[in-house]
This record gives sequence, structure tokens and C-alpha cells, in this order.
Amino acid sequence: MKIAEIKDRNEALVKELFTLWEASVRETHHFLTEDDIKSISAYVPEGLKGIEFLLTVENENGKPVGFAGIDGHKLEMLFVHPDYFKKGIGRKLLDMAVKEYHVTEVDVNEQNPAAKGFYEHIGFEVYARDELDGQGNPFPILHMRLK
Repeated sequence: MKIAEIKDRNEALVKELFTLWEASVRETHHFLTEDDIKSISAYVPEGLKGIEFLLTVENENGKPVGFAGIDGHKLEMLFVHPDYFKKGIGRKLLDMAVKEYHVTEVDVNEQNPAAKGFYEHIGFEVYARDELDGQGNPFPILHMRLK
């Protein structure tokens, strides 16, 4: 598996990462309705194109199976295709984000306890909570930072 920072965020790549994002969200964000997913999905291509640093993990065929987006010292997105869950890909992306991009913060949906546990296992801890997400939706957000 190869991890790389992506500078050229062409339409084909953005479409591929969007598909990966949607598969991951459907597998992990059970609290979202179909309408919620459609609403949130409107922001994903723009987020992928505009994020400061975009890292991807490719499988042996060169197909992206995970990605992370970093803005400043904050991990803004980390998604792994469900076929690659529990294979260390999220950990590799997060390790690179912390070590090479100096990530110290991440926000997690409170209704996604697996993600919270993942970040806690790496050394993050909750320091604040918001009742609404960044778009004003009723999905509480846990703000976490590296100990």
C-alpha cells in the first residue's frame, strides 16, 4: 500500500474519493438518514478540492482505498473504504498526519463511537462538545486533541 500527498485533484480522482467517502459513511454513520447523506455529500467534492493537504492510500492496483484531509493542525477528514477496514490504513494515515503534518486536533461525530475510540486509542482526548455540527445539523460533535 502506498501513501501519498495529492496535489493534482482532478475530477476523476475527486469522483473516486467521493465514492469511497460515501461507502465509508454508509458503513459507519448509521445515525444519518438518506436525506442527511445527500445533503452532506454536496460539500464533499468541494472539501476534497479545497483542503490544504490531501493524503491517499492506494491498493496494489493503484486504486485509492483511504484518504485523509488536513487543514493547519486539524484532521478534517479520514475515510477508509469498508473493504479495507481493520487493515491498519486509518492508523497509517493518522500516523503520517501527526508525524509529518503535525496534526493535533480532530472533530468526531458523537454518534460514531468507533471513530471516537479509534482516536482515543491513538492518544486523542475530548476537550469540548458542540450540540450541532458545522452545518447546524443536530449531530453533536466531539472536539478532540492529541494529549
